Amino acid sequence: MSQVIINNLSNIQITALGDSAIVIQLGNEISHEVHRKVMKLKNHFEKNLPDGFIECVPSFTNVTLYYDPVIIYNQHKQKKISSPFQIVQSIIKEELKNISDSQDFIHRTIEIPICYGGVYGPDLEDVAKHNGLTTDEVIAIHSTGEYLVYMIGFAPGFAFMGGMSDKIATPRRSTPRTSIPVGSVGIAGKQTGIYPISTPGGWQLIGKTPTPLFLPNEHPPSLLQAGDRVKFRSISQEEFLEELNRGRNQ
Repeated sequence: MSQVIINNLSNIQITALGDSAIVIQLGNEISHEVHRKVMKLKNHFEKNLPDGFIECVPSFTNVTLYYDPVIIYNQHKQKKISSPFQIVQSIIKEELKNISDSQDFIHRTIEIPICYGGVYGPDLEDVAKHNGLTTDEVIAIHSTGEYLVYMIGFAPGFAFMGGMSDKIATPRRSTPRTSIPVGSVGIAGKQTGIYPISTPGGWQLIGKTPTPLFLPNEHPPSLLQAGDRVKFRSISQEEFLEELNRGRNQ
């Protein structure tokens, strides 16, 4: 393990992940400040990936760089460094010196319509009871917040979003469902998220969106990306069906 101190990105830890990936750890807790550092590194490396590097993947507190160890080794073997990991580690340390404190990223704000409750949100009443609120109060709180996409994971296009009010925070269900409908909006602890595909899950379902989040024929295939801001808009069941049909006919 190696630690690097560069600009305000202090106490960075660089560790191997198998024989073809390296993890740059930027903190130990989920926060806006750590997320800003994650995005700063992600954007820098995506624009400056040397030959042999494949992909840059951000998460809550780190950035993982995937690389081809054969290409890396062949390109740098004259340096007599013992392993591709050590070569990549050296490259990353040099790249970190080129990241300025003034470098930042521009986020997108995306509005997503949600039909709350009923058949689309079977756990809405449970969330309301857990927090001593009415279902209308839960909807009002959830639909008026602004959420930060920290990372994409678990399933293709699944965005883990923070920034939800503590007033509606609710633990996961004690018994997960074996199949969650596409577009279902859920709450788990202090996070909210939308299921982009049908998959098992234990989040509390409070609504559903007609907006597709996983777009396999697009690039990138995920509507939401790490760093996006998301706002929800409450719609009626009639509006839900209209938007759903409009999307199918496009």
